[in-house]
Amino acid sequence: MFSVVSRPLRSLRVYGVLRKSTVAMADALAKIPDVEIDPEGTFKYILVRVKAKDGDVHKDIVRGTKNAEYHNHIFEKVNPAMEALGMECKCLGGGKIEHNNQEKKIRVFGESTAFGKADHAVSVEKLKTLFSDYEITWSDDKK
Repeated sequence: MFSVVSRPLRSLRVYGVLRKSTVAMADALAKIPDVEIDPEGTFKYILVRVKAKDGDVHKDIVRGTKNAEYHNHIFEKVNPAMEALGMECKCLGGGKIEHNNQEKKIRVFGESTAFGKADHAVSVEKLKTLFSDYEITWSDDKK
């Protein structure tokens, strides 16, 4: 391929580099667990969009723990961990998770004062990837 001044274009090489970079970032995103929540109890959770810095590839992840007094405490731990991997993240909202591992049930509900209500339907789909043998439900109830 030649440019208007009859010099070869190097765009194919650049495209290959960009493609490799995109694939590398997609691979890096794939290594980030979709879900990390406490094994039992009722606790706050957040839905986070993680993406490669200066990239378009992203994924949503669920993080929740009873160690967080507020939803932003979860984000304050997730954000630096993702930055260390060359990612940036944005909290899409939050709520609560009621996790009963003996009955194999998870209920997603409520909202975050700081971040607003997460899309619980998206959160439930993420949870189903890890807890496929559970009954998982969601509601817009606050309690």
